[in-house]
Amino acid sequence: SQQGCDPFAQTQRSKLQHRRARINQQINKEMRMRAGAENLFRATSNHKVKETVALELSYVNSNLQLLKEELEELNSSMDVYQNESESISVPMIPLGLKETKELDLLVPLKDFISEHYGEEGVLYEKEIKEFMELRQAMRTPSRNEAGLELLMEYYNQLYFLDSRFFPPTKTLGVFFHWYDSLTGVPSHQRALAFEKGSVLFNLGALHTQIGARQDRASLPSLNQAIDAFQKAAGAFNYLKENFSNAPSLDMSAASLTMLVRLMVAQVQECVFEKMTLLRAQNDFLARLQLAQEAARVEDVYSLVHQTMSQPHVKDYVPFSWTTMVQVKSEHFKALSHYFAAIALCDCPAPSDAELLEQEKAFLQFHVTMPEGPSLCVLLQDPEERRKLGKAHLKKAIMKHEEAMRIHGLCKILRKMDILQEVLSFAHKRSLSKYSEIDHEEDFFETGEAPDIHPKTHQKPEIKSPNFSQVKVTDLFHRLGPLSVFSAKNKWYPARRVHLMRGENGFGFTLRGDSPVLIAGVIPGGCAAEAGLKEGDYIISVNGKDCKWSKHAEVVQLLKSTGKEGVDIRVITLQGSECPKAVDRKAAVMSSGSGMLKSNKENSRKSLMNSKSASTLLVWSKKSKRSKKSTYSGVPFTAVGDNEAMY
Repeated sequence: SQQGCDPFAQTQRSKLQHRRARINQQINKEMRMRAGAENLFRATSNHKVKETVALELSYVNSNLQLLKEELEELNSSMDVYQNESESISVPMIPLGLKETKELDLLVPLKDFISEHYGEEGVLYEKEIKEFMELRQAMRTPSRNEAGLELLMEYYNQLYFLDSRFFPPTKTLGVFFHWYDSLTGVPSHQRALAFEKGSVLFNLGALHTQIGARQDRASLPSLNQAIDAFQKAAGAFNYLKENFSNAPSLDMSAASLTMLVRLMVAQVQECVFEKMTLLRAQNDFLARLQLAQEAARVEDVYSLVHQTMSQPHVKDYVPFSWTTMVQVKSEHFKALSHYFAAIALCDCPAPSDAELLEQEKAFLQFHVTMPEGPSLCVLLQDPEERRKLGKAHLKKAIMKHEEAMRIHGLCKILRKMDILQEVLSFAHKRSLSKYSEIDHEEDFFETGEAPDIHPKTHQKPEIKSPNFSQVKVTDLFHRLGPLSVFSAKNKWYPARRVHLMRGENGFGFTLRGDSPVLIAGVIPGGCAAEAGLKEGDYIISVNGKDCKWSKHAEVVQLLKSTGKEGVDIRVITLQGSECPKAVDRKAAVMSSGSGMLKSNKENSRKSLMNSKSASTLLVWSKKSKRSKKSTYSGVPFTAVGDNEAMY
């Protein structure tokens, strides 16, 4: 049976969720009070009343401010997910999982099975309960590979649930409830797309938690962190490209764009850390590379900061995230100038053999060329190198100070000692280097050092989820092959036919497997007399279920009947009546990696969705309608591929 994660972590997270939800209720209450007070303030001309209302308004506003700060602290409880190691790793930003309410599908699915499939719903209780247990386990995945597989398994199982129980024109009538990952605001919809999208979001969020937990002081853990953040970016990107109009803010296109960029920046930061582990730091070219890697990290974080400052995202993203991203952007800019200075001041002037290679690297190093002597002279003159190095250090120190200033503005980040330590260590290191190379007799004005050209040796990849890596079998396999027995197909009630065998056999041609199709009926033959029609599917022979039977098995069952004849049960798909027969090849359902492509999340479904304010938000899967089965006229005399007369 499937296991969720340890109950303690679960209670920690659901406590967070409950507190988030409670704070949101209070915020809503205060907002209503504020709206009422503002209306009264505008409407009244009585000074006494105006004064009282103004007082009440200021009270409500300060309350709102406090509540928002409390919510902010909850959203930034990154310590729940960070690693427990002693070594200093700069904290990364992980996402909390979306929470969901329990869902009881027993009655709706049993009803659907008896109405649509004409079978006893009660016979499928075991399968329905198994599905519900899987959903229950998926709510609390463990933060490791097993947890990721659990989410994938459930996601893949939803593909089958969709095909079996969600016809294009109506819903099951159940609501899927999910809470926003950042604000705790609940949303609900009837569309299965909302359930799928939320599971996909959690897959991304779980990757972020796994990435944030790695102790990045060793190469294997660094590579794991890179992999985790790349896969998180892939999950959020897939969600953005394949689903639209989500009812909750965390899954809006603007939020997902921001999350993808944030993950890419965190990958880039890990790549920088990897370079510092791998490179011999005392080499001139290695230090130039580190400076360029740091400039690249600064670049991607400033893009994230811009994205977080956009109108639809700004009020939603926790202030601590925006601050952290801005701090990192300044911090890595400082580091890029620091490593440039170290390369110039701590490395010996090049030998003639090294000069050409160093000149070539230095040519592409700055965004604009530094003022002063030519590169050749600069690189070979220790005094010129010291001058430029000093200019880089001056800029580094300014940026360190800016990073520390911004860090100090955010109450929550101030509590994060690790970040504080990293910033002040880097600042002190630059200061001591500056005082080491600063000569009292320096009379020159330290120039403005140009910025460093960003460049990376490992571009982050956005790794899409690979759904086919977790194989699942359709829990509702017993309902029959999906090519026929799906929610979108309709068929007439099963007919029982008693068939005798004549001198020329039964008088029909059969084609295909699971289920076997009657492709032609000979006029005046036994099959025609018994009332069999072209386009009928054989679903049982003498009481033995044949929905999944191969061609040869059905033929064997028919041939082994004696003079007393044979009882056959058949169904006819509505819309496939004679003279058309189903083209079997086109009806083969694909499953596995192409899962979502074949799966049009129907917009009509969502229009009937929720009673919430988002009634008209169509939460639909972007996809072209795929023609799953085509009907082609096959005259009974033409015996086509693998058809045979009996």
